[in-house]
Amino acid sequence: MKSLRRLPLFGLIFVMSGIAFAGDPEDPRIWLEDVTGDRALTWVRERNAESTAELTHSEAFQTLDKRLLAVLDSTAKIPMISKIGPYYYNFWKDATHKRGLWRRTSLDEYRKAEPAWETVIDLDALGAAEHENWVWHGATVLKPAYERCLVSLSRGGADADVKREFDLKTKSFVANGYSVPEAKSRVAWRNLDSVFIGTDFGPGSLTNSGYPRIAKEWTRGTPLETAKVVFEGESDDMSVSAYRDLTPGFERDFVARQKTFYSSETFLRRDGKLIRIETPDDANIDVDREWLMVELRTDWTVGGKTYPSGALLATDFEAFLKGARNFDILFEPTARKSLSGFSPTKNHILLNELDNIRNKIYVLTHKDGKWLREPLPGVPEIGTTSASAVDSDESDDFFMTSSNYLMPMTLSFGTIGGKLVEKLKQSPSFFDAAGLTVTQHEAKSADGTLVPYFQVSRENLKLDGSNPTLLYGYGGFEISMVPGYSATAGIGWLEKGGVYVVANIRGGGEFGPKWHQAALKANRPRAYEDFAAVAEDLISRKVTSPKHLGIQGGSNGGLLMGNMLTRRPDLFGAVVCQVPLLDMKRYNKLLAGASWMGEYGNPDIASEWEFIQTFSPYHMLKEGVKYPRTLFTTSTRDDRVHPGHARKMAAKMKEMGIDLVYYENIEGGHGGAADNKQAAFMSALAYTFLWNQLK
Repeated sequence: MKSLRRLPLFGLIFVMSGIAFAGDPEDPRIWLEDVTGDRALTWVRERNAESTAELTHSEAFQTLDKRLLAVLDSTAKIPMISKIGPYYYNFWKDATHKRGLWRRTSLDEYRKAEPAWETVIDLDALGAAEHENWVWHGATVLKPAYERCLVSLSRGGADADVKREFDLKTKSFVANGYSVPEAKSRVAWRNLDSVFIGTDFGPGSLTNSGYPRIAKEWTRGTPLETAKVVFEGESDDMSVSAYRDLTPGFERDFVARQKTFYSSETFLRRDGKLIRIETPDDANIDVDREWLMVELRTDWTVGGKTYPSGALLATDFEAFLKGARNFDILFEPTARKSLSGFSPTKNHILLNELDNIRNKIYVLTHKDGKWLREPLPGVPEIGTTSASAVDSDESDDFFMTSSNYLMPMTLSFGTIGGKLVEKLKQSPSFFDAAGLTVTQHEAKSADGTLVPYFQVSRENLKLDGSNPTLLYGYGGFEISMVPGYSATAGIGWLEKGGVYVVANIRGGGEFGPKWHQAALKANRPRAYEDFAAVAEDLISRKVTSPKHLGIQGGSNGGLLMGNMLTRRPDLFGAVVCQVPLLDMKRYNKLLAGASWMGEYGNPDIASEWEFIQTFSPYHMLKEGVKYPRTLFTTSTRDDRVHPGHARKMAAKMKEMGIDLVYYENIEGGHGGAADNKQAAFMSALAYTFLWNQLK
């Protein structure tokens, strides 16, 4: 078990056309939730025609679109790799391979300026041959032979996918091999002739969130219907899965019951029995070789000692199962220091800390009964850096990436305790960063909390309130907004003279679990107050003014945008709201919404709807208010956050006579785009809209 992390924001397969949507006196626009219904898609096409007519025909848009596509298709960008057996694999998209190539090479070959690659799967050719619009979702490889894998393929970019067994030696799909129909399945190798599987087995087999409720063991050559049940969860759980740790010498079976987004139970499956790993439900756990590691989200008193929220603990796994409760603290947080992540190698652990949103990496080594801690040599002084094991089964090798807002990514290779870190690849600069500088500031939120933010701007910036400024934020699910290179923001915004700002508001993970928990459920408005405080600070510092200040965010960040639009329309001149949640009354009934009630609350409980309605933008719109012009974007194929959120919000605003722009990509899934051309178009649309409104 290499890592039990919270599941990504997946959801149910989208609602199919043909379903009748009855009138709802409380929501007359519910027909827009019929994702592929004729009436809804006619409305979408009308809005798309309006938005493309306004934004896409100018020379400026055409130039930006072409330039962004050239960056995304560039053969100079770093081909990121992962080690699978003797090979290093990469998934690659460019102008010739729009849906992509899964390919491999050796490390020595990869070191060359132009490596020779061996194609394993050509997704464009596969899609053409099978008359499918396949989008790559990855592959799960069976260790230690590394000869078979389960390839995941999505139609049009949806989260739901099909899984098919593939032979890495012959580079072909296995005849009569494992094949799982389209669903949001969880499939993991146990050995060559059996897999653990959770999928749509029929009525009652999925949770209310659309994940598998039942995990089974499926033996090769037998019908799926005969697979043996390993574990059954409850319908209101988030998900159930089973998997095997295939680390040589430490092979073990596990079952995970994800009860909510932030609570789970993990079981060791041994001798036909399930043994509960007795850690807090809201902790993240990893079992690596002989070690059990526990990452705490709340304080935990055990063995006569209290360990703080945000700490990372370690103990001997087998001793823990026998009742021992003595832990070593591998990481202990402070008010401004949090755990960004960790990655075990064969003999060490790479520990990544965030200290005031700046990375520090340490090597942890267990020796003579103690954990030794040393800084990892060769880590850059500035920017965002991450180090992870290349192959923890075989070596102490690691990959390290580093970048910042103005420095393109560098990929390096090293060995703990070995020679100096070797630079493997350097991405080129895709925009002119001359004269730009990055500064870090703080704003005081409504309750007095200091909220940090990064600003990228010209060194000689005139503080006269006239600068077009784009403020970006997310603020949810304990996700940290750390500095990183964005060619699209550089080309679409910074080169034009715009100021780019990223807010580190509560709800994120920049300062650990407490920073996130400060904006959960009834406290959700703290995130919105934080974001407004950053906007006000930019205005008070005369970096910009409301008519020149725009904001952008997607998914949970789209909910943030909706709240800024409805709560503080006076602060902004333009809003870009992407793949958003907006109708918080029905969000838990749409696609993956039920899985996020740990973040927002349950609107079906009256006492919780009382506070949820205060951050439901769809219900907060008011007649007679002057709202900043807004661009809504979403995807028909988004089966995670329902496109009905954006559709209904835009429709309601239009009925109220509020000027807006709406564009819905027919493909793309939750990422908004299924290929580079679509991604470039969507980015060009957003930056063109913002510049037109704010310049």
